[in-house]
Amino acid sequence: MSEQTRLRIGVLASGRGSNFDAIARAAASGSIPATVAVLITDRASARALQIARHHRIEAVCIEPRDYPSREAHEAQVIATLEKHGVGLVCLAGYMRILTGAFVKHFEGRLLNIHPSLLPLFPGLRAQRQALESGVKVTGATVHFVDEGVDTGPIVAQAAVPIRSNDTEETLADRILLEEHRIYPEAIRLLAEGRLTIEGRRVRIEERS
Repeated sequence: MSEQTRLRIGVLASGRGSNFDAIARAAASGSIPATVAVLITDRASARALQIARHHRIEAVCIEPRDYPSREAHEAQVIATLEKHGVGLVCLAGYMRILTGAFVKHFEGRLLNIHPSLLPLFPGLRAQRQALESGVKVTGATVHFVDEGVDTGPIVAQAAVPIRSNDTEETLADRILLEEHRIYPEAIRLLAEGRLTIEGRRVRIEERS
């Protein structure tokens, strides 16, 4: 597959960028037929910027405080993604709630990773929610983004058993290992044109 036909990915991240790193490594190794075209962060202190430098991926910091409104900030993010010819946007710990206009602009081309087996435990501190609920199993979910909070159609999930001595941190670490595995896998399926959204469900086409 030529560079011109490979799916171009834009990643949005606010923090350490471990899922961004997993995506970048998968693209570099050829595990997914895609190129990470740009990283966008909303925080100049984000460790994801160091990862971008390591992988020689262009990185742009677009801080909300530099714009008069949420809409103006998002317009700049969209313009930057479009400038880089992005066909898929991946949220990787991006700590901003996106507007409906942003979601609509990238409808069917916007993925997120969440540390629970959705629809259980959406929103913040999903690991704490799981521990406090008493469930025995939680996990990770890759889903398309819609206008709700972690409510979009599910692409992939991985289960993680909860141990009796787990803390929020130890559980998060084990879930993260699964996130790093299933996020690139979900991107690969999309890049290969094997995902179809049918209402609330995502159909995965078998290889021919």
